[in-house]
Amino acid sequence: MATLHSIAGSRSFRVNWLLHELGVPVGIVPYAITDGSLQSPEFKTKSPARRVPALEIDGRVLYESGAIVQYLCETRSGHTLMPAIDSAERADWLQWLHYAETLGAGIQNLNMQHLFLPKDWMKSPTVMGIETKRLAIALKAVEAALQDGRDHLLTSGFSAADVMMGFTLESASRYVRFDGFPMTAAYLARLKAREAYQAAEAAEGPQQFYTQDFYDLPEG
Repeated sequence: MATLHSIAGSRSFRVNWLLHELGVPVGIVPYAITDGSLQSPEFKTKSPARRVPALEIDGRVLYESGAIVQYLCETRSGHTLMPAIDSAERADWLQWLHYAETLGAGIQNLNMQHLFLPKDWMKSPTVMGIETKRLAIALKAVEAALQDGRDHLLTSGFSAADVMMGFTLESASRYVRFDGFPMTAAYLARLKAREAYQAAEAAEGPQQFYTQDFYDLPEG
């Protein structure tokens, strides 16, 4: 059994979800941002940056979500979650796999501003506005990719790139209204309806970050 060190609602959900798609048994070790558990010496040996996910599998520990997703696809067989190396879609798969973190960087900055800075004077409406606009711009690429009627990022169907992107879009929807991204909204709904997505949610428990469905920009 794989062991996933996880915070519910964090990037570790990508790994959790993919393991469920692959049918790999996984045990979840839960952490929280506020209880100091990420700072323990034991966890530091598993993740030098003291961040989740950290996945114990195949006699080693991996601690970067994109790398873990690609590693699992490359080392597990009997799935269609990754195009073959010589496939015409391989480059698109790799690009979407990592484009999820282009969105993720903006989300991380918005999380810091909206959720984790404890005092209002620490927060910058200017930074919030810039990062929200950047996130909306980045979302346009996803919306454009879905305009031809495809259900997923690749024309061949569901892949691990959708796993990387799905978690990101769920977080992005807290800061950018998806009314202007109807194809993206429908795509996210399809991903969340997958059996493995729902099983991963149940295994992980409620997310620990957001207390609101949407965070408006502050006035001023």
